[in-house]
This record gives sequence, structure tokens and C-alpha cells, in this order.
Amino acid sequence: MKRPLAALALCAIMLPAVSALAGDGEPEMIFKKRTVFRLLSPDAYLRVYAIDDPLIEGVACHFTAPEIGGWKGWAGLAEERSDVSLACRQVGPVKFKGKFRQGGDMYRERRSLFFKKLHIVRGCDARRNVLVYLTYTDKLIEGSPKNSTSTVPIMPWGDQPAPRCGDYLE
Repeated sequence: MKRPLAALALCAIMLPAVSALAGDGEPEMIFKKRTVFRLLSPDAYLRVYAIDDPLIEGVACHFTAPEIGGWKGWAGLAEERSDVSLACRQVGPVKFKGKFRQGGDMYRERRSLFFKKLHIVRGCDARRNVLVYLTYTDKLIEGSPKNSTSTVPIMPWGDQPAPRCGDYLE
């Protein structure tokens, strides 16, 4: 009788980690840098990721997120820190695949077992024709004011003119 309960508990712990890895538009880890060495448990790292905007071709973001490590981090029980940095750039001709809303999620990931999520959201400064990306974390009870912002001026690419982001706002 105890084994089915143990298996259920293990599934409950692992589900957020597995769901964070599944799906399209997931970030690609570029490299990691150890920040804390632990002799008997997993080390702590800063991990650098790249992600293409799934709705706007020609824009990529890179973000760095801390990973706590230790046995709680390894088991998925540690609440990850809110310190995340963000840089987004135009990497090709910009093509909008559809309309978007101001502040809509481009990417979302769990940062704790139940309550905390990392968000990367996008917006458009229509007057300046600039895409604006913001990363922040939220928490069921209390969010974090820690955030990072990056802007992408939409420029012509080769002989292709620059589209206007304001034309694609909902």
C-alpha cells in the first residue's frame, strides 16, 4: 500500500520539472556557470538560455536564471530565486505571425513546486516601432519586484522594409 503512495508523491514532485521541459518554443540552454560548489549535493549554477519569439520571427531573447542546487533543488522542492536578466535582439528580418496583446506571455516557466512562475512578456512601443520584452516572477501570495527589460527596435533587414509592430496589436 505504501508503494503506490510513494509513486504518486514522486509523480507530484516531478510533474512541474517535466512540464517545464515539454512543448514548442522552449528555451535552449547555451551554457552554465557554477556559482556554488557543494561537495555532497548538486552545485548551484547560473544558466544562460536562448529562446526565439514564437510569434515574431527574427527576434531572439537570451536570459540568465539561477539554479539553487543542493538536495532541495535537485528534488524540485527549492524555490528558485527571482533574479533573472534578459537581452533581446533582432536576428533576422522581422515577420509577425499574428496579432498580440500588450503584456502577453511569450514564455512562462515554473520556478517552484506550486506557486512561483517566471514570465517573459512582450509589448510594442508603437510610436517608436520598438518591441519591449519584460521578465519578472510572480507568486500566488506575493510577487517579486525584481525584473529586467529589453527592447528591440524593428529595423529594415537587407532590402526588406521594417514592419510596424503597432499594426499587429490586438
